[in-house]
Amino acid sequence: MTADTFTIFPAIDLRAGKVVRLAQGDPDRQTIYSDDPGATARRWLDEGARWLHIINLDGAFGASDSANQRVLAEILEVAGRYNASVEFGGGMREEDAIRAALEMGVERVFLGTATIKNPELVARAVATYGSQRIAGDIGARDSRVTVSGWQEATGLGVLEVGRRLRQLGLEWCVLTDVRRDGVGIGVDVHSAAELQSASGLKVVASGGVASLDDVRRAQITGLAGIIIGRALYEGQLSLQECLKAVHS
Repeated sequence: MTADTFTIFPAIDLRAGKVVRLAQGDPDRQTIYSDDPGATARRWLDEGARWLHIINLDGAFGASDSANQRVLAEILEVAGRYNASVEFGGGMREEDAIRAALEMGVERVFLGTATIKNPELVARAVATYGSQRIAGDIGARDSRVTVSGWQEATGLGVLEVGRRLRQLGLEWCVLTDVRRDGVGIGVDVHSAAELQSASGLKVVASGGVASLDDVRRAQITGLAGIIIGRALYEGQLSLQECLKAVHS
């Protein structure tokens, strides 16, 4: 399954096997929403989601992620019953990790730190698995790209990195505004659209989605999709209403 049209991705962020959200990527500002990620996946799929966006936060932070790996297998089983697709990222910095996720049934993996620190790995992954199954993941704070679970600044600009990703053969990219992520102050559609125009990537906006207007603006601007997390979990937005708005 490919997301050829505007796609809404409910986010399921995993830490120690639980569904959580972090405020502005800060591991010390965590809210736990569920200790049953499989049930969370079913909830979003029941409401009409065709894709799930899964983040392995422990992997991103370089911590043990065995609990999250078990949960990923459960979510993939659930998604399979709905004929839905799963994309997965967080700590994907080795060939073995990429291969294992895809062999488990993940439709698309997204790479963040590796795109900056190991571009050769990214190029090999695209050559091996194809540009529909390998995506870029840019987390930016004040228009500067961050890595290692958004904890390390690089000094690189978003547009520069976007162009690099396209040169590596990538077609898809998530752009997250770290300062907006998990705090519900509205998504930065402008920066995502700028990245898409400058790089030729299909860009999915993430970070701060708070209203149906955010979703509509992302679609009207021509972005590939939008990722929604806290606004869904706290009831600010209904996934069914969002899907209806973009498909009507």
